[in-house]
Amino acid sequence: MIGDIPAAATKSPRAPRRREERTLHAAAFTNGPNELFDFILPLWAGAALGLSATEVGILMAVEMALSVIARPIAGVLSDLFERRYVAATGAVLYAASAAGYALAQNAAAAYAAAAVGGVGGALLWVAVRAIISERLAEDSAVFPRLLASQETGSWVAFIAGMVLIGEIGFDGVFWACAGACLLAAALLLSAPRRQDPAAVRGGGAGGAPGTTGPQGAAAPEGAKGVAGSAIAGLGAVGRRLRPMLLAVVVTMTAEAAISLLLLMHLQREFDLEVIQVAYVFLPGAIAMSVAAERLHGYVVRFGRTRILVCASFASAAFAAGLAWAPNPVVIAALWILSGLAWAAVIPIQQAVIAEASGEHTGRGMGVYESANLLGALIGALTAGMLYDGADWTVACLSAAALILAGAVVVPRAVRSLGVADVPPPPPAPEAEAEAGRAPEPETGPEPETGPEPETGPEPETASAPEARARPGTSPADGTAPPHPKGFLTKDSAAKSAAAKSAPAKEEPPRSREQLLRELGRHAVVFTVVQVLLMLVGLSWLRDLVTQDTVDVLLHGGGQESGFARVVEDGGKIWVFVLVGHALWTGAKCLAMAVGRGGSD
Repeated sequence: MIGDIPAAATKSPRAPRRREERTLHAAAFTNGPNELFDFILPLWAGAALGLSATEVGILMAVEMALSVIARPIAGVLSDLFERRYVAATGAVLYAASAAGYALAQNAAAAYAAAAVGGVGGALLWVAVRAIISERLAEDSAVFPRLLASQETGSWVAFIAGMVLIGEIGFDGVFWACAGACLLAAALLLSAPRRQDPAAVRGGGAGGAPGTTGPQGAAAPEGAKGVAGSAIAGLGAVGRRLRPMLLAVVVTMTAEAAISLLLLMHLQREFDLEVIQVAYVFLPGAIAMSVAAERLHGYVVRFGRTRILVCASFASAAFAAGLAWAPNPVVIAALWILSGLAWAAVIPIQQAVIAEASGEHTGRGMGVYESANLLGALIGALTAGMLYDGADWTVACLSAAALILAGAVVVPRAVRSLGVADVPPPPPAPEAEAEAGRAPEPETGPEPETGPEPETGPEPETASAPEARARPGTSPADGTAPPHPKGFLTKDSAAKSAAAKSAPAKEEPPRSREQLLRELGRHAVVFTVVQVLLMLVGLSWLRDLVTQDTVDVLLHGGGQESGFARVVEDGGKIWVFVLVGHALWTGAKCLAMAVGRGGSD
């Protein structure tokens, strides 16, 4: 044993984190194409294939229908088999779907690509969330990190796609998305295997023991018995999660309704094109990616139900504010408020589902994803009826009322499942670094799981008083006897750990002066490049100052197309990056000042 921890529990502390990190990277690479497709597929279907509005609707419905059907099945597969294989299969199918769109010449080929994408998305996202949940017990911030990765991939893909689509066309964007999905599949396949088979065999919610074995493999009762218990486990998990699933349907109905209402309002009332609409939604996506982990600190401090109530009020305030928003710039600012609300709500929902599902996390995530899609479908239908049949102000206030209902429904659902309202705080960075520096085992996992840890403490407890007085020495001659593998005293283990950690000590957190110096260097480089762009007439920042500000924000500067437009758009993106860097630095400096004042 190492101290009081069995050696089997510490045999490869870096592997679960490496598994999580590669899954997070894969989520970023695949969520970008996923979100980008929602914007460009209707445009592509009409422009490239000449599909009617009805046929475009069928195209989108095919993907959604297949995804709804496949997600519970994907949950069962994620519990029965190694999850990274399930997720990688989904990523490959996503890539095949993108390639199918690039090669499609008619509606039938497009429908086939949409069907493949629906199945691929189900396999990918259910398995990814199940993988991320594996470390939830030791790190409560895993789902905020997942949301941050997804939203980062989303807004990066939006910017790249919108900037490049004029140069490489729809087909080029589809092929780039296919390449990103294949890279995600490679990341998933290179991740370590799951190292805690006992968690799969435990007696969690809604399932019968013996349905799965190590690494998610089928138990030895036979394939027929495993299939039967898998179906039974899916139904049991669904019944246990029913309160939360109903709450998810309500919240997703509200989110989908307000998003679609806003989309139609921007297109019809302000005559914005799809690219310009994307710029309105962009600040909210960036806010979600930046704020998800930080908001988790408030969840740990105040509890899940309080944060859910506050998030519902914030989102309802956004929906109500849309009724009187005068222009797209104000709407973009309000959308940040909605993004912050969902950055708090979505990780809480996923963590609650994972905790309540027990060892059947895959099944729980499968029915959770299906509830999400069902809510999105209801929300889309509701938004259409509200927009056509009611005044814009009435539509916004109706959506706000639906969101406020979530302030009652969702906290009650969390309490009804019996999960903890206040999650444990995530491990400190220092503890993560210490664990990450532990050496990987030389041998495979199976030889380490024998009975050795059970007998480790006995030589130490049976030793003579002299040996206890001088830990690590022999009673006869005072020399240190060799310890067999896996049998370290607490003192020697501490010395060994200290010796190993000393040369690779973590860098201290950056001071306020260092943060400000980094921002200053960034600003200097930015200024030099902007001066050069102004001299050659390609500065978006100059156009913003000298021309109509709102028009330049929404439509761009004076460059119409070609390489000059790409350069100008790149300068525009850099402006937002610098502003984000400045806001982040200011927030960090303010947090340091507040922390120092509180400690005084």
